[in-house]
Amino acid sequence: MRGLKNRVAIVTGAAGGIGRAICRRFIEEEANIVALDVNADALKQLATDLGAGEQRLLCVAADITDYAAVEGAIERGVAKFGKLDILVNNAGWDVAKPFLQTEPDLWDKIIAINLRGPLNLHKAALPHLIAAGGGKIVNVASDAGRVGSSGEAVYSACKGGLISFSKTIARECARDNVRVNVVCPGPTDTALLRSFVGDGEYGQKIYDGLKRAIPLKRLGQPDDIPGLIAFLSSDDANFITGQVISVSGGLTMSG
Repeated sequence: MRGLKNRVAIVTGAAGGIGRAICRRFIEEEANIVALDVNADALKQLATDLGAGEQRLLCVAADITDYAAVEGAIERGVAKFGKLDILVNNAGWDVAKPFLQTEPDLWDKIIAINLRGPLNLHKAALPHLIAAGGGKIVNVASDAGRVGSSGEAVYSACKGGLISFSKTIARECARDNVRVNVVCPGPTDTALLRSFVGDGEYGQKIYDGLKRAIPLKRLGQPDDIPGLIAFLSSDDANFITGQVISVSGGLTMSG
């Protein structure tokens, strides 16, 4: 992609399936990465797997629901690389249950990770993007935020909120040369999806049913997502902002 070499990108949820694939793509594009994840051990494994030296990759264990931790992580990244060009909000979490079987404590955790976390990242990162003369934000939401998803009521609400928030920030920050876009994966074969459908025969039936519902007849894979994120982060996307793009194999309904 044009304009990614030597750019500095922060990626949240960097040690998970999609996050790992995003980091790998940015390394291939010769970008520098600040990899954020709450799991310190998984970040160590990420650094080993990517084979990127310390000059290209900074791994920071941080809880995105903690604004002070987020601000500190971003300051570390800017101190190391001298600037910030790209923010990818990829971290997410959910537990699959019908809404009436959930309790407020679970809502709070889902909201904190999937909505409050990205708000923290925007608040801490935007001043650096603006100071660098502009930049790109790619928020990873979900098709659940566009059309709803049974068993994911609060998660869907958060992802829908992230979509609306992204469109608003795209308007507010256009004058500062900051582009903000949203990628909405459909069912993607990650640890989160496996935890959603569960183990055993019943879980396999749900998994197989999802595959049948997708016109391309397969679930998304983590490697299906980074190409679009790299494009939206590149100079090729300089005239694209406030857009919401589904990556779902043609699936238009969820749940």
